[in-house]
Amino acid sequence: MRPTGRLHIGHYLGVLVNWHKFQDTYDSYFSIVDWHALTTKYQNVSEIRSHIHEVALDWLAAGVNPEISTIYVQSAVPEIAELHLLLSMITPQNWVEREPTLKDMVKMLAASEDDAKDKVTYGLLGYPVLMTSDILAFKANLVPVGKDQESHLEFARDVVRRFNHIYGVEFFHEPQPEFTATPLVKGMDGQKMGKSFNNDIKLADTDAETLKKVKQAITDRTRIAKSDPGHVDLCEVPWPLYQTFGTQILDKVKTECEGAQIGCVDCKTRLAGLINDYFKPIREKREGLAKDPDQVNKILDYGNKKARAVAGETLAGVKELMGLSRWV
Repeated sequence: MRPTGRLHIGHYLGVLVNWHKFQDTYDSYFSIVDWHALTTKYQNVSEIRSHIHEVALDWLAAGVNPEISTIYVQSAVPEIAELHLLLSMITPQNWVEREPTLKDMVKMLAASEDDAKDKVTYGLLGYPVLMTSDILAFKANLVPVGKDQESHLEFARDVVRRFNHIYGVEFFHEPQPEFTATPLVKGMDGQKMGKSFNNDIKLADTDAETLKKVKQAITDRTRIAKSDPGHVDLCEVPWPLYQTFGTQILDKVKTECEGAQIGCVDCKTRLAGLINDYFKPIREKREGLAKDPDQVNKILDYGNKKARAVAGETLAGVKELMGLSRWV
C-alpha cells in the first residue's frame, strides 16, 4: 500500500479486513511501498515519512499482527531495488508499455498528451517491474487482489515464465491471485470513497468528525421534506453504509424511511453512531499506539530486517543464475 496518509473506511473494508483473515492462514508480508509513491509524487516528498507512520498505525490498529505477519517499508529493503534492476534486464519494453496499471496511472496523471510526456518518468515506466520485484523477492505464492486486478498480476507471471525459460530452471513459481471481496464503498458525495475526493471517513477520525461527515452524505434526492416518504433504493450513501454497519436494524430503517417516520438528518445521525461504535476499539488502539512512536518504529525495524533476510536469499539465487554470484 502506498503511503499517502491516513486510511479511510474504504481501505479497511476493501483491504484490511481481508489481510486480517489471511495472516491467520498464510505467512504474510505487508509492505508500505514508498518507492511506488515516488513514481507519481516525486515532487511532494515532505510528508512521506509521516505518512509511512500513519499507514503503519492504521494497519496495526486494524489488526495486522506483527507477531505473525511481516510489516516492512519497501525502501528499507534495498534487495527489492536490486532485483528490480536485474529483472528489468530481461523484461521486453513493449510488455511494460502495454501493462494496464501503467496506462491507468498515466491517465490519472496527465490532462493532455503533452502533459503525459512530461510526467511519465523512467521510474513510472518501470513501475510494473518494481511491482513484480515486490512479489518475487519473497517468492510469493499468492497475492490478494480484486477480480478486476487479475490482469495486473499476469505481468508478474509473464516475467517469471521468461526468467525461468532463459535460465533453464524453475526458480520462481508463478504467483496466483487470492481473490478478495472488495466492496465499493461510497464517499459522502456518492462517488467512490477516496482521499483525493475529500469525501472519506478516516479510520482515525473522531466521533465528532465522523458525525459531521456523515451529516453531509447524499441521501434520497427526490425527498424534499421530512414528511415526504423516502426511498431506500434511491438513498445514495447512508443506505449502503447501513448494510455494512447496521445490518441488525435494516428492516427498521427501511420502514421508518419509507413511512416518513424519520428525517434524513436523524437517520444519518444514527448511522454515524453505528460507525463510531464499530470503529471504537480500532480508534482506541490507534490512539494508544500513536502515543508511543518508538513502539511502531521497532515493529517496522523488525519487519524490515526479516524482509531483508528473505529477499536477500532470493537475490543471491538470481545473481548466481545471472552470472554474478562471484560478487555476492
